[in-house]
Amino acid sequence: MSDTVLIPGGRDVRATLDVADGDDVDTDADAVVVACPPHPRHGGHRGDERLTAVSDALADFGIDCLRFDYGEYDEGYGECTDADDAVGWAIDRYDRVGLFGYSFGGTVALVTAASRPDLSGVFALAPTDRLAADVDAVAALDDLAAGNVPVRIGYATRDSTADWEPVVERARVLGIGTVAFESDHFFVGRAVDVGEAAAAFLEPRS
Repeated sequence: MSDTVLIPGGRDVRATLDVADGDDVDTDADAVVVACPPHPRHGGHRGDERLTAVSDALADFGIDCLRFDYGEYDEGYGECTDADDAVGWAIDRYDRVGLFGYSFGGTVALVTAASRPDLSGVFALAPTDRLAADVDAVAALDDLAAGNVPVRIGYATRDSTADWEPVVERARVLGIGTVAFESDHFFVGRAVDVGEAAAAFLEPRS
């Protein structure tokens, strides 16, 4: 079952909540993952194939997924605010909240998670190193490592679209786990694999 959600905040942010048990958000579900889409100016939206694959895989673990659209384009700044507002909405309703993002959304997820030590984990798929001078995924990794937030970086070995190498290199220096997919940036034919890897990592641990 899916519900439409309007995320409170200063921007127009709309989301789809995929409820794993087929019921509604007022049941006893205790875990959710907030999913950040790719670049909105390149067609990124909450129905992105990589995001829906993650949501489908999370459902197998009984975990809900909140997929949202960004408000008006703001070079990464407003988009991080949108993600933070979506996380805040989720934290008010769930015991455990994780974060997933793909491409532009992967960078948004890392930067947002750096100021959210209460997250249960973050999986960034093909994140580019920065969206603006101070919307920096590499710097966010240092904060995440210091805050002991579980992080996993997924990347495509044939990705020539995003500047992902600095993120992966810094993750390895910090001892943050990475997972490689034999694919290009768009993970053609690998969406299910991506979803399963992200869901397995973001599954709440006792």
